[in-house]
Amino acid sequence: MADGRREPPPYGRDRIRGSLGSNSPYEGGRGGGHPSMRGGYPPHGGPGGGGGASYQTQERRPTWRNPSPGPSESRDAVPSTSAAVSTPAFSTNVHEPPPQPQPSSSGLGNIGRPLHRAAGPRRRPLADTLRTRGPDAPSKHGTTGQPLQLQSNYFKLLKRVDWTLYHYQVEMVPPCASPRLMQSLVNEHKKLLGGFVFDGVQLFTACKLSNDELVLHSQHDRTGDKYELHIQRVAVVDMTDETGIQVLNLILRRAMNGLNLQLVGRNLYDAAAKIPIREYHIELWPGYITSIRQHENEVLVCCEIAHKTMRMQTCYDILRECQRHDRNFKDAFRRAVIGCVVLTGYNNKTYTIHDVTFETTPESTFDTKNGKISFLDYYKNKYNLRIRDSYQPMLLSRAKKKDTRSGDSELMALVPELCQMTGLTDSMRSDFKMMRAMADHTRLNPDRRIERLETFNRRLQTSPESQEVFKVWQMELDRRLVELPGRLLPQEMIFFSTTSNGVQAGENADWTAHFRDNPMFATVRLSRWYLIVPSRCQREAGDFLNCMITAARGMRFEISNCEMVPMPDDSPGTYIRTLDAIINRDPQMIMCVVSNSKSDRYTAIKKKCCVERAIPTQIMVQKTITPKSGNVRTLMSVATKVVIQMNCKLGGVPWKVKIPLNGLMTIGFDVCHDSKDKSKSFGAMVATLDHDNRGTPKFFSTVSHHSSGEEISNYLPLNTVKALNEYRREFGELPKRIIFYRDGVSDGQLQYIYDHEVRSLVEKLGQIYKSAGIEQDVLLTFFIVNKRINTRFFDHRLNPRPGTVVDNVVTLPQRTDFYLVSQSVKQGTVSPTAYNVIYDTSGLKIDHLQMLSYKQCHLYYNWSGTTRVPAVCQYAHKLSFLVGQYLHQTPSNMLEKKLYFL
Repeated sequence: MADGRREPPPYGRDRIRGSLGSNSPYEGGRGGGHPSMRGGYPPHGGPGGGGGASYQTQERRPTWRNPSPGPSESRDAVPSTSAAVSTPAFSTNVHEPPPQPQPSSSGLGNIGRPLHRAAGPRRRPLADTLRTRGPDAPSKHGTTGQPLQLQSNYFKLLKRVDWTLYHYQVEMVPPCASPRLMQSLVNEHKKLLGGFVFDGVQLFTACKLSNDELVLHSQHDRTGDKYELHIQRVAVVDMTDETGIQVLNLILRRAMNGLNLQLVGRNLYDAAAKIPIREYHIELWPGYITSIRQHENEVLVCCEIAHKTMRMQTCYDILRECQRHDRNFKDAFRRAVIGCVVLTGYNNKTYTIHDVTFETTPESTFDTKNGKISFLDYYKNKYNLRIRDSYQPMLLSRAKKKDTRSGDSELMALVPELCQMTGLTDSMRSDFKMMRAMADHTRLNPDRRIERLETFNRRLQTSPESQEVFKVWQMELDRRLVELPGRLLPQEMIFFSTTSNGVQAGENADWTAHFRDNPMFATVRLSRWYLIVPSRCQREAGDFLNCMITAARGMRFEISNCEMVPMPDDSPGTYIRTLDAIINRDPQMIMCVVSNSKSDRYTAIKKKCCVERAIPTQIMVQKTITPKSGNVRTLMSVATKVVIQMNCKLGGVPWKVKIPLNGLMTIGFDVCHDSKDKSKSFGAMVATLDHDNRGTPKFFSTVSHHSSGEEISNYLPLNTVKALNEYRREFGELPKRIIFYRDGVSDGQLQYIYDHEVRSLVEKLGQIYKSAGIEQDVLLTFFIVNKRINTRFFDHRLNPRPGTVVDNVVTLPQRTDFYLVSQSVKQGTVSPTAYNVIYDTSGLKIDHLQMLSYKQCHLYYNWSGTTRVPAVCQYAHKLSFLVGQYLHQTPSNMLEKKLYFL
């Protein structure tokens, strides 16, 4: 280790009550007398179902109590989870969510987020899109740079959605708690309703009903129960607002049913086109992430290629491996599956495993209206699935909050044999060869990506079921990718000194080669430092030290020979004792060589030097400093990067770009959750302090602890004031202009960020500047930076070059936003970054904001090239990750002025 989007809500489940016996060889033979376990049943077997055995719910919210552990399985052996079986009472149901109903093309299932609800699940109301752009705002379209003609992964909705959508509210008499049953009752009137969308309370129709208030009559086709549907008109929906766009997304999802894709999680995947990688026992399912939205002048459909990693093994296969290789196979099995996401093939749904129960097996039974039934018979009768091992334990999965709100049981039982593992383990991710094999299929070059997008469009246009949906809703999709204008910003000049003319960053925005001939912009002499190394690594450490001194000499960085401190072993305790002895000598820096990347050793070193004391450290893994084929010169590239990193940690600056704004403070903010306690998070803020263009920038960083676990900071104004005070101490005055880049924000949080963070920040800054005698408004620009987006751009079937800006067609009319491609990639398709200006009193033109953001992407000193986000955002991410993953507490404030976290 070196320093160096939303699915329509599912239909509800009915439940049954029953007791379970046990016949498990894992617990020493057949047992009995266990407390009752309640199980749910699939929809086809309950009210409103369509076939199969008929069961009846006897209790609304049944519970299951864990049997007392036997002598071979104490409660203490159960790993600590939020759904541990040792909790006295959990509700559980036989896992089988209902399959999606298959209405005609006029019915689309659940839309979600009703305004009011008489029965069934409660959901959040729709939130309006945050509008941060006024009607009289200046143009958001820049002019600087070379014009480009690009393509994007969007398709136009050719027929303008000019039809009106009518919004009605439906009330069932008597009330009905089953969304699936409600959908069935409404489907009986599809000839009257025409094209419609129904979510259990809200009904949206393409045609106006005969009266604003109607009473329709429906009858359950199996039980004969009669229901009245009271329908009342609410409003007319504008197809460009949030509700209209949501309906359009559901129509598109319904049209995609004709492609025979499988819903896994939130996205649709093509299991028939799976790509097996048999060498590593995994397969990749190609799929699509789609969305419809009103953009500048058109309603556009965004389509991005996605892949789902499926492992060619079930939970039962893992159980057998644990039995073969581990004496305590129960704990090993728990460790292997708890927290994993599995796919149940019989209903194509994913579930997170929260615990394992060895007391319950597929032979266990539960009571139904027609008598007891075992899990074995249940799956045989319902799905024609034969469970081979009747003695295997059962997996327990806690239902999602939205499912429990709709009345589902809290805990569901799954059969390991029927659960396919998804995702990758940590050991798989660390396997370079395996990740490389996956990348060959998942990192699509632009031409391959375009070909896949065109294939998706062609399938959608030729599928009869898809065409029927489009016909009913009078929609037509363009067959071509959207074409749009872009611009290529000028290349930046990289300055290595105040007297040099600078060098161009290059077409690929990578200036690594220029370090061989240029000094660093500002250096700090390193004279007191120590190298801690295990005795067996001394030779490699000595060779690498010589390479570092040679590389530093070429960059005018003065490094004195350090004192090497050998250790007998590489245990964390030995490092701590050695550090304690060295820290008392007041070193400028300490370098530690570690034998491998184990996190406990890294954590111990960083805690000692970042929390207890304030000493910059550089940690190098033995493998990194070992020359390839014994040739020491192969280490020069690594040594150069390490020397740059060490200079930054001491307060030096390797290079600069020209920013023609004096009195500038640039701030980045990001959040990382605590890896030990997910309810905690750490917000990191890093500020760059530039007083004038020719001077050396200063840095300030601070970390705040948040116990809510959300990526929202209440301490942001306070930390900004700390940065302002540091600026005033350094330069004797407040900054003239503040540029704030806020990372880690989703679209759903924008309103909260604006109402709480931005407004409180503006208010606090106003107080500070007013107290300093400055009456004018603070020149503040607040950006939301988002790199997790599905938008892609293509320049003549190639990746756009770094510096490509798009601020039209695919941007949003209610925002001052733009996309910036700041990196070049050697594999796959480059991902742009979205910038959204939600507050701006700077008076700068959009051209200046775009160029300033691109300049900031050149200033991350861990890499002699551009980054996807502005450097201050990348620094904030690096700092929050260090604290959240390893330190778990705030670092010493003695390090606030240094980039010690690089």
